[in-house]
Amino acid sequence: MAQKEASVAELTKNFEGSTAVLLTEYRGLTVAELKELRNSIRQDAEYAVVKNTLTKIAAQRAGVEGLDDELKGPSAIAFVHGDPVAVAKGLRAFAKAHPLLVIKGGYFDGAALTADEVNKLADLESREVLLAKLAGAMKASLTKAAYVFNALPSKTVRTVDALRVKKESEA
Repeated sequence: MAQKEASVAELTKNFEGSTAVLLTEYRGLTVAELKELRNSIRQDAEYAVVKNTLTKIAAQRAGVEGLDDELKGPSAIAFVHGDPVAVAKGLRAFAKAHPLLVIKGGYFDGAALTADEVNKLADLESREVLLAKLAGAMKASLTKAAYVFNALPSKTVRTVDALRVKKESEA
């Protein structure tokens, strides 16, 4: 009983410390394949095989709702502490190579996700790519602004010079 309570406490802590939770079914995968999956997403998530009843209790204690229907059969959860998009991409890529891995759903930003929504999350570009695009757009805007600010004084100088030449020719 104490061991179950410790497991629930640890799962609750994992739920509370995660930016997202992605739920999978791993039926038929070997230990080596599970290790490969863990290693592929280790940078952004902790992947753990879980007991469904204990996970339901822990999710409820952490305020995570909407996973109960998906917690059937052999379940494993990716507790995301980094980029949820990268983990979703990693799970989807692994599932393509190993069709026995089934993405069942998840929880992100206060709402439960269906398997389709997890795949849509995987379709997004990573945080780094989005930040690079934003930086590129900002740099382009700054370049345009610098051009405009440089063009104004040079246009003024040309206008003043043209007026000076005109006055000299009239005189």
